[in-house]
Order: sequence, then C-alpha cells, then structure tokens
Amino acid sequence: METQPYLEFAMSKLAITFNNINLLITAFTHRSYLNEHRKTVNEHNERLEFLGDAVLELVVTEYLYLNYSESEGILTNWRSCLVRTESLAESASRLDFEHLLRLSKGEKRGSERARTQILANCFEAVIGAIYLDQGYEPTKRFITSSVISKLKHILASDSWMDAKSRLQEVSQKQNNVTPQYRVLKEEGPDHDKTFKVGVYVNDSLIGSGNGSSKQAAQQKAAQNALKKYAI
Repeated sequence: METQPYLEFAMSKLAITFNNINLLITAFTHRSYLNEHRKTVNEHNERLEFLGDAVLELVVTEYLYLNYSESEGILTNWRSCLVRTESLAESASRLDFEHLLRLSKGEKRGSERARTQILANCFEAVIGAIYLDQGYEPTKRFITSSVISKLKHILASDSWMDAKSRLQEVSQKQNNVTPQYRVLKEEGPDHDKTFKVGVYVNDSLIGSGNGSSKQAAQQKAAQNALKKYAI
C-alpha cells in the first residue's frame, strides 16, 4: 500500500481527517519498524501510547461517573474490563489496524500473544494522536463509539465480574467447598509459555481453560465452570 492510499484508508477507518498526518503515521509505527528503517523513520508510537492511555482512562472514567451511581469498586471493575488489552486489541482489529501497522519482518511473524499487545498499544497511540490533532471532544467521540459502546454487552453478560471470585461464591453456596485449581499442562518456551488449568470441586473437574499465565488460565477455567452452574 503506497503512502497516500495508506493514509486515506487509515483516516476512512477512523472517520477523521488529520491536520498533522505525521501523527497518524507515528501512531501506527512500532519500535521494531524504526529499527529496520533508521534512515527514513525516526519516531515510533510509544510516546503517543503513553498519552493515549491517560486520555482513554479519563474519558471512560468520566463516562462511568456521570452515567452510573454504583460504588467506586464496581465502576473500577467496569473500566478495567473496557480498557483491558484484549478489549482494545479487538477494537483495533475491528478497525483493520493490523493492516495499517508498520512492523519489522520479525514482529510480523510474532506470537498471537505479542500481536494482541501490539494492537492494544497501537490503539492507545491512535487515541493519543487524535487527541493532539483534534482535541478532547473528537477523541471522546472516538472512544465512545469504539470502546464505551461495549459496556451494554459487558453488563448484560456479567463479563466484568472476576470469574474466580464468582465461582468461589457460587461453589461455597451450593457445594459448601472452595474450588481448587491445578495446572494440567504447560507448553512453549519460558518467554512465550501457555498454561492449561483445571478447576475442581470435590475432586471433580468442572472446567478448564488456557492462558498465557497461570492466572489468566485460572480465570478462563472459572468462566467455563460457571456455565455449568448456569451463571
């Protein structure tokens, strides 16, 4: 994709016309790309990501505070669910950011876990670029349409709740026992390991899940176990 069509495609996806097009280019430039193009590229997106992360948290927090009367703890859980890495990466994918990212050849062949993190970071960098180029209100509209719009589904599905805590509550109420978690399998090198964890009640396996850490796998296992309780 040549430079001009590339930029037009990016702005069409964002529904925003940039005044300073270099901000948009930088937002899609990963550090690894700079390492391979030092003669033509001198900036990557990490500073924009730093800014975008702060703006994203402000906009989401402001929305929750103004529209809901729940406690600080509950609002924090809702916000965490909206801005977690997987959620931002999904928003980035929906906007075709993967086709816009400027990555090194090595990063293009990276793991799914690494790609998810890169997409989420890029999404925050784009927020930072929009904020610098357009100001607060256009940035707020973008975040509302791409991130806050997910809140209705999150609340309806209870996906904001900590699955392990919920499973423990239900298991203690219905079975009078605390669930136990066991690692069933570990795969991959230390820097990119995958875990499979099972959750047991009365020594019976009631759910299992995979994740890039034991904690993530435990959450997946708990989520799957809750389905058996019709939760």
